[in-house]
Amino acid sequence: MTDLQPLRRALLSVSDKTGLIDLGRALVARDVVLLSTGGTAKALRDAGLPVTDVAEVTGFPEMMDGRVKTLHPMVHGGLLALRDDAGHRQAMQDHGIAGIDLLVVNLYPFEATVAAGGDYDTCIENIDIGGPAMIRAASKNHAYVSTIVDVGDYDALLAELDAHDGQTTLAFRQRLAQAAYGRTAAYDAAVSTWMAQAIGQATPRRRAFAGELRQTMRYGENPHQTASFYADGSGRPGVATAVQHQGKELSYNNINDTDAAFELVAEFDPADGPAVAIIKHANPCGVARGATLLEAYRKAFDCDRTSAFGGIVAMNVALDEETAQAIAEIFTEVVIAPGASDAARAVFAAKKNLRLLTTDGLPDPQAAQLTYRQVAGGMLVQDKDTGHVPAADLRVVTKVQPTDAQMADLRFAWTVAKHVKSNAIVYVRDGATVGVGAGQMSRLDSALIAAKKAERMADATGLPQPLTIGSAVASDAFFPFADGLMEAAAAGATCVIQPGGSMRDAEVIAAADDAGIAMVFTGMRHFRH
Repeated sequence: MTDLQPLRRALLSVSDKTGLIDLGRALVARDVVLLSTGGTAKALRDAGLPVTDVAEVTGFPEMMDGRVKTLHPMVHGGLLALRDDAGHRQAMQDHGIAGIDLLVVNLYPFEATVAAGGDYDTCIENIDIGGPAMIRAASKNHAYVSTIVDVGDYDALLAELDAHDGQTTLAFRQRLAQAAYGRTAAYDAAVSTWMAQAIGQATPRRRAFAGELRQTMRYGENPHQTASFYADGSGRPGVATAVQHQGKELSYNNINDTDAAFELVAEFDPADGPAVAIIKHANPCGVARGATLLEAYRKAFDCDRTSAFGGIVAMNVALDEETAQAIAEIFTEVVIAPGASDAARAVFAAKKNLRLLTTDGLPDPQAAQLTYRQVAGGMLVQDKDTGHVPAADLRVVTKVQPTDAQMADLRFAWTVAKHVKSNAIVYVRDGATVGVGAGQMSRLDSALIAAKKAERMADATGLPQPLTIGSAVASDAFFPFADGLMEAAAAGATCVIQPGGSMRDAEVIAAADDAGIAMVFTGMRHFRH
């Protein structure tokens, strides 16, 4: 094996023809012979470039609707031959096989076909066979062959050839090979994941996980940790697909918190009015609806102004100028929205460190999705919590019935609680959180902390009493004892929503009746660890 390898013969077969003609011209200018297939060959030929059809090399026409064209020794021999092996050279001579020094392939658009809602047969037809086979062959033989699977690597190839007089270095070919194997692995992962869903296989024997690098970060959760950000290719609107209009690069924690904020605010349909969620350390510190976006923001901000400082703000409608001005009054890390007006962007332009992201849509909170969590030696996989309890399925278990206004606040609180780390207690009044207790080992402590935060905000804003008085309360899981419920009642709550299902439900219901508050059971819990 030698470090430098000349590039004399290239096989180009691409689905995505972006940059193809420019690459073909650059290779021909360097006296590289072009081989190609089907539509790729036609595109090159139409551009006036000399190209040899693979069918001329193999002696077989493309057949079976293009399923069979490159699966032939004349192709794979040219890719796999060890140039420094006498036996391989003799086999090439005996069978008239010429070496292929460069393979440029991008695969059938399987992922795009699935994303577009293709039916089963259409998806099957978009599973590439010859492409992955050639990629794997060429990449295995990277000692001699360069393999390109990404349009973005065309310029790097040409720069490499210019730097080394028409040759490539081993280090360059190694990098290309690694990227190529990553691509085929991701492709197979997409196929296997789709097929498991298509045939109703909830727990397939093997799962494959893949992603495409979006960002290499300065560090992870802490400065001593390395980190990077990968997109899964699903196209789900959010931080992975957002356009960043300004501000410094997103950090690991920024991305984690921004995702939490946007997934939460997407629970609220824009058709029902603007909603805003403010997140700190992946927990909501304020969520509200309003008649206007500005009103929603101010109500969310007033839940916990201290925690909102340096937080993430997400909204379910496009950002407007007035709301941007209000947000700009304090330090905010990230703002994410489906869109933003020119005037709003102009307001933020003076805040160089504030990141503004727009997504052109909201993620569907009911869409099926898998979540993953690594443990030592394995991976936990589950369905995303898309749980939703219709109003008709809610069960009032107390003597006191909630009013329509209370029921609206209960449902709002229940939606927010789904996005709060367990144990979660959420106080809501008039379509806005007024106290959030998150991540405590005791549900009683969560209720107490949330109430104390509301008391502190009342003092800070000059209110005569905390807004928990007259509020609705949600608990993400059942009350194991009546103490957590009584703490909420002591804070002024008038109604409670919880899953039910405790051995002591009767005791908790009796305590609610004694306190004169309404209680609703959902029959569903929302643990979030």
